[in-house]
Amino acid sequence: MDKPLRVGIIGLGNIAKLHVGGWSESPHAKVVAGCDVDVEKFDVWEKEHGLKRLTVDADELIDDPEIDIIDICSPNNYHASQTIAALEAGKHVMCEKPLAPTVEEIKRMIAARDVSGKLLMTAHHLRFSGTARALKAEIDSGAMGAIYHARAWWLRRAGAPIRPALIYKSQAFAGVGIDLGVHVIDLASWLMGNPQPVSVSGVARSEIAAQQGAFSNWGGDIPDDFDVDEFAAGFVRFENGASLIIEVSWLLNHNTEQDDVQTWLYGTKAGAHWPSCVLYETNNVLKQHYDRTLKRIEDKIRPHHLECVEFAEAIINGGPSPVPAEHSLQVGQI
Repeated sequence: MDKPLRVGIIGLGNIAKLHVGGWSESPHAKVVAGCDVDVEKFDVWEKEHGLKRLTVDADELIDDPEIDIIDICSPNNYHASQTIAALEAGKHVMCEKPLAPTVEEIKRMIAARDVSGKLLMTAHHLRFSGTARALKAEIDSGAMGAIYHARAWWLRRAGAPIRPALIYKSQAFAGVGIDLGVHVIDLASWLMGNPQPVSVSGVARSEIAAQQGAFSNWGGDIPDDFDVDEFAAGFVRFENGASLIIEVSWLLNHNTEQDDVQTWLYGTKAGAHWPSCVLYETNNVLKQHYDRTLKRIEDKIRPHHLECVEFAEAIINGGPSPVPAEHSLQVGQI
């Protein structure tokens, strides 16, 4: 094509700062406009990213016929309405996770996508890491056999993000379950081949945040009006008989100072661990166990950047969405 795809970003927070780096890596895309309700961000975006077209009105970007892609980085509760409006305006949409807080909203987004004929993608960056792709390729080759159980977690000891877009129901809908939980659910489900969930039991709790003096290394004292979950856990059964255990936390008396992010998969031929990319195999004839480390796919650019690059390539090449909304519907159901 003669000119790059023109991108408008709605929501200029921390995630948008990662995305703008991804669009700059793409030979097919260029960020031309940004939107945020906080005008104090505009000066930084103009100075650091050279973005001169900045507005508080999301409709200005959505309705602009010169914009090809809307990149939605706004708080969770705005994802569905902004995505549907952008699709109806003939835009391709990349939307930050979660695609939407509820299953009903995701279904409406899928319906709008189908009518528009445009691409819709959820920005699940963990799929784009070299470690995840190396493990996925090995699984798809049949090395693990049938995966019948998995465990996935993302645990922080004192890592609640003290930002209104994430810790208040009015903007975020929910807390860590919808923040970190959707990441580990999506990754585990994708590695398992996206089986259809049929039942879920779970808990969502907030215990530490309400304690006097509770704090986070990600922003200081926990506000008194913090009203979302800080811990969530669940057990999922899938249509093919497989199962999945999930645990996520922002605040947990757990022995980690850094993020503890892991996925374990158990198959009829082998087990596997991410992100170490180790396969645990057994030879029943020789009565021996083998631990095999996979050759990883090198991360030439950050996963947050690669998702933008591959979305633009899919549009240019007429390919499918790199992270289809149907997968996010399964995540939403869980």
